Amino acid sequence: MLCHYPCRLEAGYALIAPANQAESCVVTSNENLFILLPPSEGKAPSGATSTKFKETDGKFGKSLAKQRSEIISALRIENGGSQKLLGVSGTHLLRAQQANLALRGAKTLPARDRYTGVVWDHLDLASLTSAQQKFADANIIVVSGLLGLVCAGDAVPDYRLKIGVSLAPMGKLSTWWRETISLTLNKYCAGAVVIDLLPQEHSAAFVPNEKLLNEYFRIDLATKSGTAGGHDAKAAKGRLARHLVTNHSNPVAALKTFKDPKFKVRVLKKF
Repeated sequence: MLCHYPCRLEAGYALIAPANQAESCVVTSNENLFILLPPSEGKAPSGATSTKFKETDGKFGKSLAKQRSEIISALRIENGGSQKLLGVSGTHLLRAQQANLALRGAKTLPARDRYTGVVWDHLDLASLTSAQQKFADANIIVVSGLLGLVCAGDAVPDYRLKIGVSLAPMGKLSTWWRETISLTLNKYCAGAVVIDLLPQEHSAAFVPNEKLLNEYFRIDLATKSGTAGGHDAKAAKGRLARHLVTNHSNPVAALKTFKDPKFKVRVLKKF
């Protein structure tokens, strides 16, 4: 079920288009589609010794290497990060600090295997066909506090750094990243359909460009009564992302045909 919810977002974002405008959207089978997802807070440890992390890794590495290097250097000054910065304690804090201090040359895993949270578990890319996995690897893009942007198939080290935190000297990372991520992502996705499944703290780092993108949908999942889904909607978000991957030839239709026993698709912003 696809519903339309008029909602004012952060400064610089327009109001959602009326429902009758959304119904008129047509996406042909030859359109490109990109799906924006957050990383998971929890991550699989270790990785492959044959692929050691460099700031230039992945689809966006050359564009974002400078910013990645600045953040890695800032984390080293912070000894990997404090309990307040990283949001964990005890053995979880120790592991996070050790990972953050050893980023350069660290073992890597593809992002789809590194991220292990509820969204990614229910996306379940490993059970897709090889063609669907290939599409997901290239067309799912993660907005990350450490790396800026990574595709699902890109090599990613173990780390912990939320995009909503403040790290000296950058300040709040979503704000610090916003211009770079927006310029890079709008250019990369030019002429394509972008479906944004990011939570607010990640979406704050990206301002979509109506002149460059073919179509853009910022999506939330709400209960059947219309209230925000919150944490309980994460599993449904993973299933929605999977539904979009398996029906990527017509993503607008896929938004309308997605079914979940508890939640419905809600369009927060579109053009």
